[in-house]
Amino acid sequence: MLEHGAKRADAVRVLAIAGTRPEAIKLAPLALEAMWRPELRFTLVGTGQHRAMFTDALAPFGLHPDEMLSLGTPGQTIDALADAIRAAMPALVARHRPDVVLVQGDTTSAWAAALAAYEAGVPVAHVEAGLRSGDPRLPWPEERNRTEIDAVASLLFAPTPRAVVNLRREHVPGTIHLTGNSGIDALMLLKAKAAPRARQPGRRHLLVTCHRRENQGVRLEGIASAVRRLTARGDVTALVPLHPNPAAGAALRALLGDTAGVALTEPLDYPAMINALLEADLVLSDSGGLQEECPALGLPLLVLRDVTERPEAIACGRARLVGTDPDRIVAEATRLLDDPAAHAAMARPAFPFGDGRAAGRMLGLLSAIARADDRQALFG
Repeated sequence: MLEHGAKRADAVRVLAIAGTRPEAIKLAPLALEAMWRPELRFTLVGTGQHRAMFTDALAPFGLHPDEMLSLGTPGQTIDALADAIRAAMPALVARHRPDVVLVQGDTTSAWAAALAAYEAGVPVAHVEAGLRSGDPRLPWPEERNRTEIDAVASLLFAPTPRAVVNLRREHVPGTIHLTGNSGIDALMLLKAKAAPRARQPGRRHLLVTCHRRENQGVRLEGIASAVRRLTARGDVTALVPLHPNPAAGAALRALLGDTAGVALTEPLDYPAMINALLEADLVLSDSGGLQEECPALGLPLLVLRDVTERPEAIACGRARLVGTDPDRIVAEATRLLDDPAAHAAMARPAFPFGDGRAAGRMLGLLSAIARADDRQALFG
């Protein structure tokens, strides 16, 4: 990561541990903001969970990890990755001597790093705290991960009022702060540089993404069936970026590879994904990040899941839960494609996940540690 200006001798040492593309995107605004804060020394370490995608996601922001580990290996189980991260943490803590370990979201990297930091006696700050689906099995292991991170975190950066309520209901021991979601910061930063192509008159464009474990197998087949039926109309095309996980990407290639009107692509980098969103009329996805981004862009979203930890997108009227039944997906998509009023009602920008200034709020709270006579007292 680049640094601008001298850091204070007593700068708060923030050690950010992350491993996936979404983590990189949502931590990038904090890394950029930290460059201009002499009271903070922000170090970003990649675990190697998704090594190439992680570094590629940072590049559009002009960032790179300060340190990249090689703890992720092809075919590795999430339990093996978690064990490797937890084994590596004592050396990281000894080397960087952090005042706080910062993690984002609910990945294996975040979960393992947070638990290891807690065991080492280092305070944990959790970006995107308080998300809950209400079902410990959906999604698995993400629901478990975020719940257990919040149980050990000293600083909990909640993106929405609902997330604050969730945390208070669980009586978490750390201090809770309503900050907004830094993913919206990242979206606003790169949207300003976007260059989408003009839409073709008379054609409707779908963006379809699917990668979650619970949607593999027969559920993925249902999603693919719906996409085939929608593109068979003749006036609908679908762009389908394929996830690198073979159980999702390769399976979708087999299901949709010969379908007219469907364009399969390799994973899109973040600027290309923003362009694809701006070119789309409707999104079908099981992604958590797109549930945050689509409302901010005024883009109708059909969520290919039965439950969501981001109900704010549903409540604001910019997304609908449709599951994976092909008949329901087709019916909901057809309504939005053929009824201009229904589409327009979901196509107004809304910001339930924040105003694009979350990173400044989070770092302001971390900066308070530098001003405190007793740093530990700020962690509750």
